Amino acid sequence: MKPPPPAIVFAVATLGIAVFSSMDAVMKGLSLAIGAYNAILWRSLAGTVITGAIFLAARTPWPTRAVLRVHLLRGGISAAMSILFFWGLARVPMAQAVALTFVAPLAALLLAALLLHERIGRGTLIGSGVALAGIAIIFAGQAHAAIGPEALLGSLAVLGSALCYAWNIILMRQQAQVARPIEIAFFQTAIVAAIFLAAAPVFATPPAAGHWPALVGAALLATASLMLLSWAYARGRASDLAPSEYTAFVWASLLGWLVFSETLSPYTLGGAALIIAGCVAGLRARPNAPILETSL
Repeated sequence: MKPPPPAIVFAVATLGIAVFSSMDAVMKGLSLAIGAYNAILWRSLAGTVITGAIFLAARTPWPTRAVLRVHLLRGGISAAMSILFFWGLARVPMAQAVALTFVAPLAALLLAALLLHERIGRGTLIGSGVALAGIAIIFAGQAHAAIGPEALLGSLAVLGSALCYAWNIILMRQQAQVARPIEIAFFQTAIVAAIFLAAAPVFATPPAAGHWPALVGAALLATASLMLLSWAYARGRASDLAPSEYTAFVWASLLGWLVFSETLSPYTLGGAALIIAGCVAGLRARPNAPILETSL
């Protein structure tokens, strides 16, 4: 079968990011209403039912042990990434939170140096410095706005989530090469749900009936996004698709303004520009980095 044109693959990846950003907006509202833990727990359980039904209906074969290890690892990382991100997102504007997550591609290159003992080039170091300057500007904006310690903690949580996402980037391409999109969506959702269920006796609170439409909607959006991105990453080089991640800033700014009446701070805009510039510079310095082309 003839592979789809690169422009189509990039468009699908961009659509996946737009859908994911919409899910972020729904989850921010839920995190504010019932807490990040309960929002993720009940969304993941709803998502497990939805993706499990599709997984069984499609008669998807059970993964091999090697593939299952990748599912388990990415699911564990996704659980940590989710709680950090949505806890932070409930405390900072959407555009600011998304801007901070843009350090993930550069962090992935640095993680490759740590885990794979790759040499860090001068361009990557310069890009890292530019991105760090962007982060500093965003934090300076917080200090200038005097929005309190909760926002600072929220931003630090989002940065922690971005570091988890850096590792997630390494696994995303591996996973997309060896598993179908519905398999990826099912196992990632189910593993996250299982991890959060372990703490349910202590932290879980059944949501009110009025929250279930948003929870199911968030699960559907998360499933659609995972399948779209998995389809795209199975057909395109991760280094070519990485720029699609930056469109999330546009969606986050728009949704934050429309749904939560958030304004776009000049500090956030300037910081995001520097972070994106630093990531692009760092990635261009390593156009053939193995971290973006790994397969099992």
